[in-house]
Amino acid sequence: MEEYNNQQDYKKHFRVAIFGSARITEDDETYQHIYELAKLFGADNIDVVTGGGPGIMEAACSGHHAGRTNHRTQTIGLNIMIPAEQQPNRHLDIKKDFERFSKRLDDFMMLSDAVVVAPGGVGTLLELAYTWQLVQVEHIGHIPIILLGDLWKNFLTWVKDNPLELGYLSKKDYNQLFFAKDVSEAYEIIKKYHELYLRADDSYQKLRNFLSKEKGEDQK
Repeated sequence: MEEYNNQQDYKKHFRVAIFGSARITEDDETYQHIYELAKLFGADNIDVVTGGGPGIMEAACSGHHAGRTNHRTQTIGLNIMIPAEQQPNRHLDIKKDFERFSKRLDDFMMLSDAVVVAPGGVGTLLELAYTWQLVQVEHIGHIPIILLGDLWKNFLTWVKDNPLELGYLSKKDYNQLFFAKDVSEAYEIIKKYHELYLRADDSYQKLRNFLSKEKGEDQK
């Protein structure tokens, strides 16, 4: 396993950050879903960035190793040093340890071109909110935030019916979130965004237009 110190040394491939619970076990359906999604990323020469630990993070890294056809694509683990839960998993190609969540979150943002948010708890909500905040205020570029799974349906309804309805955020802010009900939908969003990214044409509107056209309806 390699250690890294400079984020720019590893800005060689399109990268997807995968956030989610460290408490999910291998026999959990969500674990299997993330494994399959990361396997597709590995086959497409897309790097994955995770927190480097167990649960969803392990599922992403092991799936990526299973899917990739060469060693030019990598799993990067940003490991937080806390007493409970967080030990690096054995499927990391590159690892960096952090003592502070804030610095770790900044590295996630510097390394990642898209974000997939799987089911999770407080840490996952922190990662989602931090990513969304930086995209909203344009401290980072276009990073589609993909909420994967039914757990997020009520959250999106709450955002739409409360902060959005009350004017605490704009429709543009809301549209930075993409809902994917399953692995197939999440992969399709990433695949299309990757194509736009490679053409330096990576706008949210073009991505949403494509998704709406594929579904034959407006994306809600």
